[in-house]
Amino acid sequence: MHSFPEPALALVATMTTAAAADPVRAVAFQGAPGCNGHRAALEYAPDCLPMPCFSFEDALDAVTEGRAARAIIPIENSQHGRVADIHFLLPESGLAIVGEHFLAIHHSLMAQGPGPFVAAYSHPQALGQSRHYLRARGIVPMAYADTAGAAALVREMNDPQACAIAPPLSAQLYGLQIIEDNVEDAANNTTRFVVLAREPLDPATLLREAGEDTVMTTFIFEVRNVPAALFKALGGFATNGVNMTKLESYQQGASFAATMFFADIVGAPGDAAVDRAFEELAFFCKELRQLGSYRQARARG
Repeated sequence: MHSFPEPALALVATMTTAAAADPVRAVAFQGAPGCNGHRAALEYAPDCLPMPCFSFEDALDAVTEGRAARAIIPIENSQHGRVADIHFLLPESGLAIVGEHFLAIHHSLMAQGPGPFVAAYSHPQALGQSRHYLRARGIVPMAYADTAGAAALVREMNDPQACAIAPPLSAQLYGLQIIEDNVEDAANNTTRFVVLAREPLDPATLLREAGEDTVMTTFIFEVRNVPAALFKALGGFATNGVNMTKLESYQQGASFAATMFFADIVGAPGDAAVDRAFEELAFFCKELRQLGSYRQARARG
C-alpha cells in the first residue's frame, strides 16, 4: 500500500479495509483510486468493493490469496495494443478468466495550476494513447505505475510545470484542476478488461444458458517445431467454422526458440465444433492451456 503517493494512501487504506471485511464483494484492480481499473470495476459490478493494488501482480495475488473474489485487469487497448506483461502474468497466476468488460477511455490533463507544463506523468498506455497531443505541445511523457497514481504524484510534487494524464475522477479525488478534457488521440479509444477468479466457469452451463455465439474462450499454446505447424494447428478452427477473434505471439524465455500464442475464439468446449478444433490443435502443440470460458461483453464479427 505504501508504494502509492501520499495523497492516495488514505483512500487506499479505506477501500482496502472495506474490501477485507467482505472479500466476496471485493474486486481487485491495479492502480490508485480514480484510475481506469477503478472505473472498470464499478461499471462491471456496481455493487462491488473495489480494492486498489499497486501492481498487476498484487491484484492477481489478492484473488489467489482469497482477499478478493475477483480481479479486473486491462488486457488490450484499441489504440495502443496489448498491455505489457499481461500475456505472461495471466497464465502464471493460475486464475481463470470469468468475464470481460469494455471501457471507453477518456483522458484529462490535470495539474495544480495552469502551466506551462514541461512533463506529463501517467501510465505508459495512457501516454501512448495521448502521444500526438503531448508532442504537439512539447510536453515530455513520464511513465508512472498508473494514471490516478500519477495524479496523486503531481499533487505530492507540487511542481507547477508537472501535469498528469488521468481519468477526470482523479482530479476530484486529489484536488487537481482539469486543464483540458479528452486529450486522447482517438475519440473511440477503448480498453478491454478481463475478470479473473480462482475457479473457472463451467463451459457447458455457459453454452446452455448463453448459446455458443455469445461465449468466448481464451487459451495459450505452443506449437511443435515442425514445418507449417502453426498453419496446420489453426486449420481445425477454419474447417470447423470456429471464429478466432484474436491471435498474438510472444516469446517464452530468452532463447527466441519457443513462441507462445495467445488466442480468443467464439464458443466453448462442449460444442462439437470447438472440441474438434481443440483436438486438432492439441495434435500439433507442445503445450495447450485454456484460461477460461466466459460470456461476451461485446459481440464479435
